[in-house]
Amino acid sequence: MPKIADKYLQIDPWKVVEEGFDAERNRVSESIFSLGNEYMGVRGYPEEGYGGDTLLGSYFNGLFEESPVTAHYKGIIKSLRFMVNAVDWLHTRITLDGKTLDLAKSKFSGFRREVDFRTGVYTREFVWHSAGGKDLKLTFERLVSMKVSHLGAQRITLEPLNFSGTVSVRTGLDLAVLHEDQGRHYWQVQKQGEGAGKIAGLLGVTANTGNRLFSAFHVEATEMVESKLVKDESYIGRELVLSLEQGKPTQIDKLVVNVAEKDHSKSTDDLWQQGMELAGTVVHGGYDAVAADQRSYWDQVWADSDIAIEGDPENQQGIRFCIFQLYQTYHGDNPGFNIGAKGLTGEAYRGLAFWDTESYCLPFYIFNNPKAARSLLEFRYKSLPEALKRAKELDCEGAFYPIATIDGTESCDLWQHSNLQLHVGTAVAYGLRHYARITGDTAFLYEKGAEMLIQISRFYATRGQWGSQTGLYGYYGVMGPDEFQLMVNNNCYINLMAKKLFEYTLEVLSAMQTEAGEAYRGLAARLELTTEEQEDWRNKAQHMKIPQDKQTGVYEEHDGFFDLPHLDIHSIPVTQFPLYSHWSYDRLYRYDMIKQPDVLMFMFLYSSEFTAQEKQANYDYYEPRCIHESSLSPSIHSILAAEIGRSDEAYRFFEFATRLDLDNYNRNTREGLHTTSIAAAWMNIVYGFGGMRSDGDQLMLNPSIPERWNSYRFPVTYRGTKLLVEVDQERVSIQASGGTVEILLYGESCLIGEAGVQVPVRKAVVS
Repeated sequence: MPKIADKYLQIDPWKVVEEGFDAERNRVSESIFSLGNEYMGVRGYPEEGYGGDTLLGSYFNGLFEESPVTAHYKGIIKSLRFMVNAVDWLHTRITLDGKTLDLAKSKFSGFRREVDFRTGVYTREFVWHSAGGKDLKLTFERLVSMKVSHLGAQRITLEPLNFSGTVSVRTGLDLAVLHEDQGRHYWQVQKQGEGAGKIAGLLGVTANTGNRLFSAFHVEATEMVESKLVKDESYIGRELVLSLEQGKPTQIDKLVVNVAEKDHSKSTDDLWQQGMELAGTVVHGGYDAVAADQRSYWDQVWADSDIAIEGDPENQQGIRFCIFQLYQTYHGDNPGFNIGAKGLTGEAYRGLAFWDTESYCLPFYIFNNPKAARSLLEFRYKSLPEALKRAKELDCEGAFYPIATIDGTESCDLWQHSNLQLHVGTAVAYGLRHYARITGDTAFLYEKGAEMLIQISRFYATRGQWGSQTGLYGYYGVMGPDEFQLMVNNNCYINLMAKKLFEYTLEVLSAMQTEAGEAYRGLAARLELTTEEQEDWRNKAQHMKIPQDKQTGVYEEHDGFFDLPHLDIHSIPVTQFPLYSHWSYDRLYRYDMIKQPDVLMFMFLYSSEFTAQEKQANYDYYEPRCIHESSLSPSIHSILAAEIGRSDEAYRFFEFATRLDLDNYNRNTREGLHTTSIAAAWMNIVYGFGGMRSDGDQLMLNPSIPERWNSYRFPVTYRGTKLLVEVDQERVSIQASGGTVEILLYGESCLIGEAGVQVPVRKAVVS
């Protein structure tokens, strides 16, 4: 089933540019032009108000509300938590000759908007043609500071083209925002008013969870003749009257400080004082200073993480957009935050984090920003108590990490997913293993990781059972990564990942005894860990059922999968996609059709464990059965296709990876960006064409290059040393800075230092 691009944006290597306003695509653009800094995010909605189709979205990482869920059985969740829409800190209304600007009703021309990856600034401009014949050029700029998490900035430039006169501008903070997904408002203002230096603010509290948000702003304007404070129940702002002169630009600069607080022990007065003091220290620096800091931050990002492609301008723009969004979504300045499936760009998936974080997002941060990678794992350690509670709800011991969460509690109200999808815990364990091997940070592994591994192993040791006929250990009544197979037994992915979990936990505990004996003994005593329990894990790992046809080498996705009715997925009319919207729910589970990689997923994660022949056999069996209903699916297929020499097929899967949202391939970008798929696009280049594998004892690189590319280059940080990999149609060059490391290049051991190495590129051989 083809995925067709909806191309309406300009191609630029360092920007996303939209020329002309298309009301039908406005929500798509609002997602694409979203800004964020890990702490807070804001969609690209028109701050001056828009009467057309729009999602006014302003979100804060981990700031949530909840709604009750009717639970009829033990183990089914009782409440649903979700990222709540918050303050509209960009709120602006512009009035000229008694008429208020609204692009849904007003006449305008010359519309253009862009986001510049090098500055982090979103700019929008057009000329408003008033009913009275006046032409007013308006330019809106905004940024969310990457250096000061709480800080946002806005600049509005007004230039009268054919008149001189006054214009009224109201700007401020609005907490009367609708949470569209739930269809209601969730905020009540507890306090509002002015502080020192004409800083105005308000403090709101959510209706059910009692989470609070302080927001304050300071505004300056040239040519201002009048300014007064205005407020109502959920709003505080300033009404400005500006005297405009024909042909002369007039600026309004607004700096905003937002402080989200989930600690109920802090008093309202203390939070207000803390917020006002913070605002007083940062808002008077001025817009230009904040913008300069922003430019400096992004200069360093591109020096550290840029992927350059010569000969493919669309994917050059696409991968830089992906890297830009990954840094906006997360950079590790706020330990304990996680990455929602839509980041901070929309309400779809409710701001919840899934196993995608460790499986798809973590590799980018491990190789580009290890501090952020550690911070992501800190979230799992911080939420370990909730995982322990959740395991008990499901009659198990240890830690059962939720399939969807914003604060560590389970927030998936579909029991078949929240109760049967066991693979989050093994993804967390894999993330710990991956992080420690690449960064060498055994301190974190021993201080926090080992405790998580023990508790995750306890869950898998009590959730599984022994087969009455085979005498092998496995998991019954589960759902694997392929969500089109419900309540199955011995899902191969779950079983294999559990086996590797047990083995890795035992490996870490053995190393701890040797390298950090006192820490090991303290941990073992605190968790009542015994030798007998560890031997039980070893026994279950050794006797884990891994279903496989030994003759063909194909792993069976779960017991009985090979006997399921076959369905030619290419016979399904394209009008029936997505299937969730067009097929009855139970119909999805009747065939050998799969939603996304399951067997192929563990072959990617533990690549060094499988032969090339096994990968080819399993790819040939499962790829024709996969409908790629998940945006995460094509990248894994592309990576494996590149490895087995299917270069054309690898490129076809790759084609929409970097531009999934820019070209709205899935026709749902309006709901928010596919943040974890954006991370998969980075993997597609580095693991796919770059041929990197990072699961073994040494980093491996087997670069290839698409025929249509002239060259490409990417950096990775490996054990504290930065490697720059450059590939063209003739050669591969790898250079190290900050140290010397040994890697495997095309299977041969190679010591990389500052002098670098250069070898001929090996063309992929079609299998």
